Amino acid sequence: MAHVVVLGAGVSGHTAALYLKKRLGKRHEVVVVSPNSKWNWIPSNIWVGVGRMSPSRVVFPLAPIYRRKGIGFRQAKAVTLYPEGDAESPRGAVDVVYTDPARVGRTERIRYDYLVNATGPKLNFETTPGLGPDAGNTVSVCTPSHAVDAAARLAEVIATLRAGTPQTLVVGVGHGTCTCEGAAFEYAFNVEQELRNAGVRDLAQVIYLTNEHELGDVGVGGMTFSTGRRRVTSEAWMESLFRERTMKAITQAAVTGIEPGLIHYTQIDGSENTQSFDFAMLLPPFRGVGLTAFDRDGVEITDKVFAPSGFMRVDANYEAKPYEQWTAQDWPRTYQTPSYRNVFGVGIAFAPPHAISRPYATPGDVAIAPSPPRTGMPSGAMGKIVALTIADMILTGATEPTHHGSMGEMAAACIASTGTGILSGTAAAMSMSPIVPDHARHPNTGGRDPKETTGDIGLAAHWVKRVLHTMFIYKAKAYPLWYLIPEITETRLQENPMDNAQHRIDTAPLPDARELRRRSNLFVQFVRFLRLNFTMFMPAKRHH
Repeated sequence: MAHVVVLGAGVSGHTAALYLKKRLGKRHEVVVVSPNSKWNWIPSNIWVGVGRMSPSRVVFPLAPIYRRKGIGFRQAKAVTLYPEGDAESPRGAVDVVYTDPARVGRTERIRYDYLVNATGPKLNFETTPGLGPDAGNTVSVCTPSHAVDAAARLAEVIATLRAGTPQTLVVGVGHGTCTCEGAAFEYAFNVEQELRNAGVRDLAQVIYLTNEHELGDVGVGGMTFSTGRRRVTSEAWMESLFRERTMKAITQAAVTGIEPGLIHYTQIDGSENTQSFDFAMLLPPFRGVGLTAFDRDGVEITDKVFAPSGFMRVDANYEAKPYEQWTAQDWPRTYQTPSYRNVFGVGIAFAPPHAISRPYATPGDVAIAPSPPRTGMPSGAMGKIVALTIADMILTGATEPTHHGSMGEMAAACIASTGTGILSGTAAAMSMSPIVPDHARHPNTGGRDPKETTGDIGLAAHWVKRVLHTMFIYKAKAYPLWYLIPEITETRLQENPMDNAQHRIDTAPLPDARELRRRSNLFVQFVRFLRLNFTMFMPAKRHH
């Protein structure tokens, strides 16, 4: 009997565990270790954060699912790896500390034949002084409890607005190296819709604060895609949307500190700026969860297994080189660690070779460089790839990974909510192939396949996002035929920095009358809904 241990029960870890058990059956053991007792569909935290969805609709307990599927579950936090074993056994091992209330604080050493590190990130709020719920200045939507608090704080702001007092709301990222700009974008537009629904939009200033070099970068270097009728850059697309909603944007910014009611940030030109606020939701940067590693003799080898960021080294090309020499081939394909062939790192837990977007820094060397997104569809795809490889190694004796999927090869789809409601909701639907631009294969189209890099916005995209919420909760609960649902979620580079803090969107084109009529026509939106389902799912399914 082989023993496979999966660290983490997020999108990648949970996906890996389900596919492992499906392939291995009862003859082999699969154990999941997670400090959390519940699974969270994180994309829908956005709706929890504006009070439009109950937290109970985005989480469910893990133990009943694993019990039903025959998967072992330890509610515990992994702290130390022994990939070479220890003095007692040459088998790999991981030390865990239980968070289960019945065994809280107890430790255990769990042996494994194969290990999947899917621990996700540490939410590194403390990197920016004053950032995050614990500091009391800003809110977050990274967890269900954070989102509930954000909704309560937003309700207080709306009450103040109804009393006739103007308010400034800032939404964005809280550090120059943050990722998940797409989530910040979603929350900003959902907040804006809530203000309109409450009838107080005219008293509120909504500002999007980001480390992106230009709107629409979202950590992937931007996109040039087809909107059905024409080719357009993601920058122009986003600028139009911001202008349509009369929202302001501050780009090329690194938040350096927060105090009550005031955000300090610097920009690429070295200028030091401040922005006052009454409400602020700023996402934190990520780093690894802090695992340490030791060899069989007890000598620490953490630097060998993990990058300085705390993320696990895998089969990527980590050679330091300038942006102009980055290639899609630098990215990992098997997620196997180079030193230990039975250890894999997936999702946010693996160390990327470099960013996707061009990195920038201030004259004072403050990094303003979005980290590469590795959530949602890519995380699920990695979990499945590694699960199938490990299953083949166990069942067929394969000595090399049998499945692969680089972010420089796989397609992804992202549905970014810009407001909710069965008839009033909107979303921006984007697909890209590949995620990491491959300029060798697609030299004239920004490194991506123009047929599979598309964008659409409107009510139909919101319907797709709502369907995805239901589908992936169903899949994660491992209901019948769960495995038929594919793992799916969610360039133009500006050479010279802007010379002011405010991103100019006042000249961006607004949607014409024809487009506005199409957005309000339910039949047209239903047709778009059907087309979006095809364009969102098919590229990702092919690349699996």
